Amino acid sequence: MKLVRFGAPGEEKPGIVGPEGEIRDLSSHVPDISGAHLDARTLARLRALDPAGLPRAPEGARLGPCVGNIGKFMCIGLNYSDHAAESGLPIPEHPILFMKANSAISGANDDVVLPRGSTRSDWEVELGVVIGKAAKYVSEAEALEHVAGYCICNDVSERSFQLDLTGQWTKGKSCDTFGPIGPWLVTADEIADPQALEMGLELNGTRMQHGTTATMIFSVAQIISHLSQLFTLHPGDVISTGTPPGVGMGMKPEPRYLKEGDVMEVWIEGLGRQRQEVRADV
Repeated sequence: MKLVRFGAPGEEKPGIVGPEGEIRDLSSHVPDISGAHLDARTLARLRALDPAGLPRAPEGARLGPCVGNIGKFMCIGLNYSDHAAESGLPIPEHPILFMKANSAISGANDDVVLPRGSTRSDWEVELGVVIGKAAKYVSEAEALEHVAGYCICNDVSERSFQLDLTGQWTKGKSCDTFGPIGPWLVTADEIADPQALEMGLELNGTRMQHGTTATMIFSVAQIISHLSQLFTLHPGDVISTGTPPGVGMGMKPEPRYLKEGDVMEVWIEGLGRQRQEVRADV
């Protein structure tokens, strides 16, 4: 089941993707696609609906962030060994955690806006994990039972803010529009193995990133278990699990960063595609 949120920013309605790729309105069955409505019972009820009997969303409706009212937007750094190598950094012994401000969250196809002073904004295709059941002190064996579904995240990063404004990676990760998620939330029952998903990113039609979640240093289950030892993961929390190689910062002989007019296309097997045009803030 593919769940979406469609409509103008701040006015999104819940929806479901129909058999022909059309968006159907779920407003009469659930208030929103958010943590309060990602429990197993609600998802089973929505899964039992016939999308053909639901109203169609307006043609060309904007797709908002696929999860509303996100509590925590957590990100795992350097979680692919080849990305750590291109960054010139050692493989971590434990998952590296940083946060994105929730004000960074945007729709899958919304513009990415370069903040004032940006000189080194970069791209990162990542698998997003959406929590559906509270997790505290869970084992790796039971960790995936707490997942409602998966989505694409583009962990857009301003490297100079991240690395030169010392003290916290979050500074370079939290700019407005730097957290596109979606286009839809694919429920966990449709993803047989989150560690076997091909993924990639194209910039202006040229492939920059290509990898697979099989090469993660820490698996989805390991990440959830680890974080749950530190704090409770709540329904609607999102974890962005790291990126494969091919980011602009790691390009040789010269890094390549985002500029106004660029177009990113981001995809993960089974989870759809994103498309973002880049523009500068005014």
